[in-house]
Amino acid sequence: MPPTVILVRPSEEGNVGAVARAMANMGLERLVLVEPAVEIGGVARARAVGATHILDGAQRAASLDGALAPFRRAVGTTSSRDRTVVGPTIAPRELPAVLAGDPVETPTALVFGPERSGLTTDELARMRPLVTIPTRAIQPTLNLAQAVLIVAYEWSLAQETPRTGTDAEHGTAEATRGEIEGLLGHFAEVAGEVGFARDDTARAALRDLRRFIVRARPERREVALLRGVCRRILRRLEHREEPRDASDEPRGG
Repeated sequence: MPPTVILVRPSEEGNVGAVARAMANMGLERLVLVEPAVEIGGVARARAVGATHILDGAQRAASLDGALAPFRRAVGTTSSRDRTVVGPTIAPRELPAVLAGDPVETPTALVFGPERSGLTTDELARMRPLVTIPTRAIQPTLNLAQAVLIVAYEWSLAQETPRTGTDAEHGTAEATRGEIEGLLGHFAEVAGEVGFARDDTARAALRDLRRFIVRARPERREVALLRGVCRRILRRLEHREEPRDASDEPRGG
């Protein structure tokens, strides 16, 4: 199944059109724009030579989590410029070997950040693997369409690499990004109930937890099990006894 290209907050109309052309070069059809994203007009269509059908079929998502929800695998891209990368990165040429470990029909997204800033640390924590395209220090960043073309080309090579099998053969089904975010939402709710969310480190801890879960690639039944545990914890917390105020204690004498 060809992957979907997700552009997060693209700001240049011409870049979106050039991305559509690069996608068509590699046989990709599905494009998602995460808001706020530039409107598609004449400039984009002029740059999308032979690929205006991709622009016509482009979808828009209100958030990155919403865009990623249907996918079991999200390949993130980063230049690692001015940012602490939230995990190991691979070069594009390593991507075929990584993808070959999954069934060929695994729903996959190729995710690219805004032209000027790239994906944030929190956004990168939602993805594995992370791809960095080696460049020279004198010009460390690529045009958006160039990055899409390189990663899509490496994906096309991965289609020629034998796969290990299908979900049906292994009896498993990997959780989608939407199911993982649902689990993390449950974790955050539990953390709030026990007071952890008020801690200054809570946001970073939840981001690290997201990175761990994405890296672990849990099955859908495993995510359902963990959410069941969270529900039981929340139900028990609802019925806990509130600590009595000292003024309520009986007085002697």
